[in-house]
Amino acid sequence: MAGVVLAVTNTSAQRAPATPDNYGNARPLTQAQGREILEAFRTKGIAGYYFLEFQLRVLPARGPERLIAGRLWGTRNPQGELTRVEVDTVGGEQRLLIQNGPRPGVWSRSAEATGPATELGEAALFEPVALTDLTPFDLLRPFLYWSEVDYQGLTRVLGRPAHTFLLKPPAAFVTKYPVLTGVRVYLDSQYQALVKTEYLGASGRVVKSMSVLDLKKLDLKERGEQWILKSVDLRNETTRNKTRFQVTGAALDQEFSPASFTPAGLADKLAAPAGLTRIEP
Repeated sequence: MAGVVLAVTNTSAQRAPATPDNYGNARPLTQAQGREILEAFRTKGIAGYYFLEFQLRVLPARGPERLIAGRLWGTRNPQGELTRVEVDTVGGEQRLLIQNGPRPGVWSRSAEATGPATELGEAALFEPVALTDLTPFDLLRPFLYWSEVDYQGLTRVLGRPAHTFLLKPPAAFVTKYPVLTGVRVYLDSQYQALVKTEYLGASGRVVKSMSVLDLKKLDLKERGEQWILKSVDLRNETTRNKTRFQVTGAALDQEFSPASFTPAGLADKLAAPAGLTRIEP
């Protein structure tokens, strides 16, 4: 999930097949080269305004599965990705505004609320969305901008060579939320696309992972091919519960009001654009 959010990632070229030659041709980077790759990744994303329809498929280790519908409006501003997310809940609808970048922030408001949107603090970022494994922190991904970066070389992830980075939280974050000791990020060595993220707890143990399962190519008449995120698995490594974020429809090159991407704009209901491209599971 660069692009979103978790949630949206894209690359301008098709994935090459996973072969031993592909892995053998990849080379580890120096620390400086690794930082350059990460900095370039921060600027990647879908150009203009776009809309994604998605579902959260809740897959508990025990108990029945659940499907939860959601919608995502996205764009970029000078700071970074700016995303509005709506998720259907038992009580109505939860709305989130996510500003990624060096000065990140998340605002939340239910559709039924009468007051202003609330900016979430560090602890609230880890509260589940609609009782799933998805959290505002997963959507925000502030770790991509943490300054303490350790490039750890190449490894194989999902059959592909990936550059590995260990990102450490700043002191102010640790003071407020000491449970998270670091985040490990894996970027495809050929396309610098995000393939996996691991949250680390005490003693470096992986407590949660996010794995990109599939991308979808859309053919845009005016600007060629655009790859978007199709599905991601979020897995709680302690409970073994899993939530699958799956895109079911997309509309790119849209025109939305900038006011919709403000905390005050969360009070307004947005309609999905017409003419969605349907994406089969």
